[in-house]
Amino acid sequence: MNIKVLGGGCKSCETLLAATKAAVARKGIDAEVEYITDLEKIMEYGIMSMPALMIDERIVSVGKVLKEKEIEKFL
Repeated sequence: MNIKVLGGGCKSCETLLAATKAAVARKGIDAEVEYITDLEKIMEYGIMSMPALMIDERIVSVGKVLKEKEIEKFL
């Protein structure tokens, strides 16, 4: 599984990244978690509001700081 947290490096983006890593660890899933801050790359995905969460190249959340439990539902 490939998970991407896309954001500009702000506090909200960092919070989503930490919650995502915690959710993956809690579920015991073998996943690669990437943090993408390159705005050009983020725009290639069509994301206009950050932070965003992608799982296996599918956008599951945009513009929200999800909690760990909310992320677990997507995993």
